[in-house]
Amino acid sequence: MFDNLSDRLGNVFDRLRGRGALSEQDVREAMREVRVALLEADVALPVVRRFIDTVTERAIGAEVLRSVTPGQQVVKIVNDELVAMLGGEDVKGLKLEAKPPVVIMMVGLQGSGKTTTTAKLARLLKERHGKKALMASLDVNRPAAQEQLAVLGEQVSVATLPIVAGQQPVDIARRAMESARLQAADVLLLDTAGRLHVDEALMAEMKAVAGISAPTEVLLVVDSLTGQDAVNVAKSFTEEVPLTGVVLTRMDGDARGGAALSMRHVTGKPIKFAGTGEKLDAIEAFDPKRVAGRILGMGDVVSLVEKAAATIKEEEAEALAKRMAKGQFDLNDLRTQLRQMQNMGGLGMLAGMLPGMKKAKAAMAQGGVDDKVLVHMDAIIGSMTAKERTNPALLNAKRKKRVAAGSGLQVQDVNKLLKMHQEMSRAMKQIKKMGGLKGLGALFGQGGMGAAMPGLGGPGGGMPPGLPGLPGSKK
Repeated sequence: MFDNLSDRLGNVFDRLRGRGALSEQDVREAMREVRVALLEADVALPVVRRFIDTVTERAIGAEVLRSVTPGQQVVKIVNDELVAMLGGEDVKGLKLEAKPPVVIMMVGLQGSGKTTTTAKLARLLKERHGKKALMASLDVNRPAAQEQLAVLGEQVSVATLPIVAGQQPVDIARRAMESARLQAADVLLLDTAGRLHVDEALMAEMKAVAGISAPTEVLLVVDSLTGQDAVNVAKSFTEEVPLTGVVLTRMDGDARGGAALSMRHVTGKPIKFAGTGEKLDAIEAFDPKRVAGRILGMGDVVSLVEKAAATIKEEEAEALAKRMAKGQFDLNDLRTQLRQMQNMGGLGMLAGMLPGMKKAKAAMAQGGVDDKVLVHMDAIIGSMTAKERTNPALLNAKRKKRVAAGSGLQVQDVNKLLKMHQEMSRAMKQIKKMGGLKGLGALFGQGGMGAAMPGLGGPGGGMPPGLPGLPGSKK
C-alpha cells in the first residue's frame, strides 16, 4: 500500500544520509519534499501540517545538526513521529476482560468489508485467544447478507445466529444476546447493516442496537482504498457512535495510504486491525511501529517471524534442521521450502518485510520475477519421479526433456533449478563442516542471503536486477 510514499521518502533520506553535515536549510528543503510526498499519499492536510511542524522543530535542533550522523538522526525523528501519528508505541488490542458475552459491534458503510472482517475476527478470537464466539448478522437491507455470514461462519467453524425471516435489527440483537448466554459464548460479534452513505436512519439503528447490546467494543470498518473519503466517513461515525477502534480493510491494495496515516488523528481512536488480503486468515493486529518501519524501508522482521510461526509446521522444520545438520538437502527439501515461502505470502511479501530489501523487491518487479517463479519451480519438481527428487544426479538430458515437457517449461529452466539446488546443497554441506546449525550465523556473516541461497544468481551470490538464477525469470 505504501510503496509510492516509501519510495519518495527513501529518495529524500538517501540524499540526507549522503551528506557529512546538515544545515538548517538542508533540513527544511527535505521537509518540504516530505510534505509533498504525504499530500500526494492523500494524507489529510491538518495531519501533514502537524507532522511537518513537529519533525522540523526537532530536526533543526542541536541533537541533529551537531550529530556525527545527522541524516540518520533525521530518519529516526521521522520514524518516531510516524509511529506517533499512527497511534504510538502501544498496540491496542480488543478488550475481552468484561463479563461474557463480550459484545463486539461492527459498524461502517456498505461495501467496506464488514461481514468478511467479522468472520476474520471470529476466527482470530477462536484460534489465537481460545474464545468461543457467536456471530449474528443484523443486516436486513442487503440481499443475502445474513446468508453470507452463515456461509463464512461454516468456513471458520464459528457458530452463527439462525436466520428468522422478517425480524428487525433490534429484535435480532436481543435474540443474539439471549442465544450467546444460553450457549455460554465468550464473545458475540454483531455485524450491523451499512448504507451507501452516512444517513440518519443508519445512525438511529446503530444507536438502538448499541442500547440493547451495550457493546464493549464498537469497531468502525473502513476501506483503505477510498482514500480521503474514508477519513470523512470515520469523522461522521465518530460524532454519532461511541467508537472504540478502527479496522482498515484492503491494506494489501494499491491505495496511497493516506487513510491509514490520517485515521488516528481524525477519530482519536486506535487502529486495532488491518485486513491484508481476501483469505479469512488475512488479518493482523495493527502495530504503528511495524507499519512505520515498512513505510521507511526498515522492514518488519517481527511480522515475518510471526507469519513463519503461523505457517511453518514444527515437525517439518525439525526434520529439515536435522537433515541440514547432516549436510543433506534433496529436491524434496527444496520443494518444502518453496511451499513454505508461498504460504508466507511469496517473494514480494518476504522481500518487503526484510530490512534493506526494498531495492531488491523493485529489482524483482523490474526483472519480471513474481510468485509464478515459485509455482514454476514447484511444477518442475512435481514432474520428476520420486527417485529423481531424492537423487537429482539421475537427471540426464532425456529425463530433463521429459521433466520440462511435464511442467510446461524449458530445459534451461530445469537446469537453473538444478544448479540452484546444487549450490544450496553445497551450502548445507558447508554448514555441516562449520559445526552444524551453530555455524549458520557465521555463514550468513560471510555472504548474507547470497551465501545461504547462492542460486539466486549474480556475482558473489547477491541479488541483482532480474534475479537470473531463478527459473521463470524473464532475464
